[in-house]
Amino acid sequence: MSKFYFLIASFITLCLSSLYAQTENRAFSINELFRLADENNRSIRAYTTAISEAEAGIKTAKNAYLPSIDASLSLIYNGNGTITDRNFSHSFVTPIPHFGNNFAMEVSQVIFAGGAIRNGVKIAELQQQIANLNAERNRQEVRFLIAGNYLELCKLQNQLQVFESNITQTQKVLENMRVRLKEGIALQNDITRYELQLQNLNYNKIQLQNAMTLLNNQLTTAVGLTSDIIIVPETMVEALRATPLQPAATNTLSVQMAEKSEKIAKHAEKITYAERLPQIALFAGDYLNGPVTIEIPALNKNFNYWAVGVGIKYNLGNLYKSGVKIRANQLAVKRAGEEKIVAEEQIALALEEAFVHYKEAFTLLETKEKSVELASQNYNVIAYRYDNDLALITDLLDAASQKLDAELQAINAKINIIYNYYKLKYISGTL
Repeated sequence: MSKFYFLIASFITLCLSSLYAQTENRAFSINELFRLADENNRSIRAYTTAISEAEAGIKTAKNAYLPSIDASLSLIYNGNGTITDRNFSHSFVTPIPHFGNNFAMEVSQVIFAGGAIRNGVKIAELQQQIANLNAERNRQEVRFLIAGNYLELCKLQNQLQVFESNITQTQKVLENMRVRLKEGIALQNDITRYELQLQNLNYNKIQLQNAMTLLNNQLTTAVGLTSDIIIVPETMVEALRATPLQPAATNTLSVQMAEKSEKIAKHAEKITYAERLPQIALFAGDYLNGPVTIEIPALNKNFNYWAVGVGIKYNLGNLYKSGVKIRANQLAVKRAGEEKIVAEEQIALALEEAFVHYKEAFTLLETKEKSVELASQNYNVIAYRYDNDLALITDLLDAASQKLDAELQAINAKINIIYNYYKLKYISGTL
């Protein structure tokens, strides 16, 4: 039976070894993850395709500048004709060649359309610019998501180190307590309480490791890495100390998109006005018909002729129909202008709020670092007093909890500065 358990244990050990061997720890900076996301993120790829689609739209709009060429070919079976007097008497049949054909080719070139074609191309170009801005906004969103997960991973990694340090410290305290128990100067109840503290620390460590695994999966998916790669954040540089200049709200993506939308509305209004103007086009055509049926009897011949000229087309209905459409376009221009103002105001407020939080984060870090210093001093004093039977175990536990909490909050404060820095860049569209 012992051999059986030995084989089972060996099999489990081999399985776990192969499982861990499949993973690879790799250090990445946040800029490296940004680069990988630009190359592999599916959402960014989709917006890149949208840009190509918009570029094709520009080419389609410019096709209106090219001449139109129409060609038609018909093969006809003609029945015999009937001729009567005006009062439909004295009818007789006149033969017509049964096989008929009709071929025509016409070329036309618009030379004046009131600016409709030019403004249509302008709209297509603005739509392509909006597609670029949408792609850049999506890229900023992906980068901000990656930055948030990356910084959270950094925070959890640092917290894990804090918990491991506290676990080591707790184990040393337990060893000293057991020695004191043998000497008769400590209680078993004290050891039980500290063992419970150690169990809680180990459980929190497992929670952190699980959270890091989930964040790692999100990051590898976002940047196109395989799930067997474990992303190890590079040691974060000490929280940024140089406060950047506050970005201008007029340079943000949302404001630029609002400006493009306003221009599109203005060009659409010009197209509507152009509908009230005539269209002038040059045309040329060549026609080949047969048989010639305008003669009696019909001539079994082909008749070919060509023509060139200038044509004018004017839709009189637009004189009374386009008024409502023009009014709608004017309202669209007004709405686009108002939305641009709203976008500028919202971005200015968001930037101001993010900038205030960014500066505030430095003060918070100084406060939390001072808290760590005080909590460490307090723990050392309580530990000394406990070793000399001048403090209770509950005092030592409280001091250890306060020290742990202060260390965790200091880590969060450091990461908070960097997060607010990236948030400021994200809102300004410069991430």
